[in-house]
Amino acid sequence: MKPNEGFLNSMHEAMMLLRTRGPTEATEVIQRALRGDQGRPTPYGGEAEAHTLAPTAKRTAQSPTPLRSKVSLDAEDRSHFDTLTYSNAAGRRQYRLYVPATATGEPMPLIVMLHGCTQSADDFAAGTQMNSLAEQNRCLVAYPTQPQQANPSKCWNWFKPGDQRRECGEPSLIAGITREIIARHPVDPARVYIAGMSAGGAMAALMIDQYPELYAAAGIHSGLPARCAHDLPSALAAMKGGNASRTSSSESPQRPVIVFHGDADGTVDVGNAARIVQGFGRPTQRSRETRGPGSGLRDWTVTRLVSGEGVEAELWTVHGAPHAWAGGDTRGSYTDPNGPNASAEMLRFFLDHPNR
Repeated sequence: MKPNEGFLNSMHEAMMLLRTRGPTEATEVIQRALRGDQGRPTPYGGEAEAHTLAPTAKRTAQSPTPLRSKVSLDAEDRSHFDTLTYSNAAGRRQYRLYVPATATGEPMPLIVMLHGCTQSADDFAAGTQMNSLAEQNRCLVAYPTQPQQANPSKCWNWFKPGDQRRECGEPSLIAGITREIIARHPVDPARVYIAGMSAGGAMAALMIDQYPELYAAAGIHSGLPARCAHDLPSALAAMKGGNASRTSSSESPQRPVIVFHGDADGTVDVGNAARIVQGFGRPTQRSRETRGPGSGLRDWTVTRLVSGEGVEAELWTVHGAPHAWAGGDTRGSYTDPNGPNASAEMLRFFLDHPNR
């Protein structure tokens, strides 16, 4: 590679990191390029600390397997990953919004992504690589951020009664962010989706239950059913597999859901995944994917269900997987690169299920 060619590549890398990680990582790349060290790997910061409520598994040690974008670097430079703020009577929350370079002004799908405990919007974006998929599929992606002032571990408060009801507390803030983006950007209101990991997954389950007119489908990774807890002790019990009964305002599911969970999850018991889809009735199909011994990749089982009203669900059980985002990039925390690509499968499921 010619020296000037390596420098330009480093500048492109810095621009991407500025949008997906932040100024610190981008500055490190620029400084490395100025020293002439274009061949060294990019540093990506330290491991997040696990806290008491819904702590997530430590970052895996395997090599990263980033998703490859099909767009050119020039197109990527036209994308935006902005920091915005929304306020209402319940409080104030920042959020990051990814606008793809492929945006044309035509209505696009919107995916709202809720991070897990100890994570940030940038961390979650890096781990899930949802922005890369959004660039390829022309989608907007929003990442609401839970501050430490609201929860010491930056968990969404899915277990508090004041944050479990429509137009109250944190649900009102997340719905408000969603509506604000719809009002300010070319969003197809029939293709608005919500997804989350761990505490964010539990909040995503609550949001699809409380706002079926706003969200067309939900993706729940390593999460819990809506309103399966009412305080911290009951939350901890639910995470360990207790509190099997679920209180819901809906007699049957109103919107499709896709659920991912590792059966070696030591933080949130895998039984919660089955409870999330229990209202969909008996499975219509079950298939197991085996990657083969020595491949280093995980096996998984996909169970498909349809409710009596025709609402569909998918349950992905990733065998041997910990409390981590399946198929994620190790540049983000709490990811398992050896599993199926949860981000790609969620996006596929979402686009197949508009709100009609």
